[in-house]
Amino acid sequence: MTSVSKLSSQEHPLIIAGPCSAETEEQVMAIAHQLKTTGTSIYRAGIWKPRTRPGMFEGVGAEGLKWLQRVKEETGLRVATEVANKDHVKACLKHGIDVLWIGARTTANPFAVQEIADELQGVDVPVLVKNPVNPDVNLWLGAIERLEKAGIKQVGAIHRGISPLGKSVYRNNPEWNMPMTLKELRPDLLLINDPSHIAGNRQLLAGIAETALALGMDGLMIETHTNPDAAWSDAAQQITPQALTVLLAKMKSATGTGTVMDTADLSNMRSSIDYIDEQLIDLLSYRMQVAAEIGQYKKQHGMAVVQEERWAELLTKNVSQAAGRNLDGEFVTQLFNSIHRESVNRQNLV
Repeated sequence: MTSVSKLSSQEHPLIIAGPCSAETEEQVMAIAHQLKTTGTSIYRAGIWKPRTRPGMFEGVGAEGLKWLQRVKEETGLRVATEVANKDHVKACLKHGIDVLWIGARTTANPFAVQEIADELQGVDVPVLVKNPVNPDVNLWLGAIERLEKAGIKQVGAIHRGISPLGKSVYRNNPEWNMPMTLKELRPDLLLINDPSHIAGNRQLLAGIAETALALGMDGLMIETHTNPDAAWSDAAQQITPQALTVLLAKMKSATGTGTVMDTADLSNMRSSIDYIDEQLIDLLSYRMQVAAEIGQYKKQHGMAVVQEERWAELLTKNVSQAAGRNLDGEFVTQLFNSIHRESVNRQNLV
């Protein structure tokens, strides 16, 4: 088998755009022709759609690969789609698909990833791996390594957030520490952000995309549709090619000599702050519940509430960890001293 097309290191940020799902040939082509002038390098479209429940639109199947071939011929854009098994890989290679990506659900299944890797042996085609739905960096890295061990040289990663456990303003929580940890472990990897799947809402896209590029990610995968509200899947998170042009212009300005910010951008960032604050409150509440349980244990076993040696050890560890994340040591010390005092108060009330 021969090489498909390579991802150029000169394309920064790399923009991958297109509909969540290929719906009809006319829809696929209309979007592609509008994306030609937006700065998009790779046209994406879901051909097979792994849906949560049966009965939902699950993609047009291999017929859609012919439409992607036509996109290449008429627009010059490279094309990409998701694969979840060896049959998908075979069909994509047969139709000359330039870039493949592995979705979050598939990444979480080492058997499925290995099947894809085995089918790709001997093919130099770029493969991008989305992070798994749970916050497991090793599982993400493991999927990447399986592909590399199969001889695939062009492997990259896509950060698409993780499934929230409770209420969230996002469809998938960003968990920015996850891609940053991967970047520390593998600085050589191409790392793309998928703000569409993190946001689940087109109003939040800009703030997420700007944050991703500010954190040093190499590009964006953004779902676009000529009529987003009528899309057959994930309508709320898709934007028009025209809106994509505006968003990318803002990103270019924001990463240049100055930062361009409008009311919508500020609102997006404030929504992020609101979400983070909610999570902090939930975590503090849970911590105090655990502290009270520990207080009950100490009471039953005749132990002192304040364990000075244990507290000194915890504080030292937290301050050291915070220093590695660019947090002021004095601020962290004051914060954890306040948390400790409240924990002691909770235990004294047991």
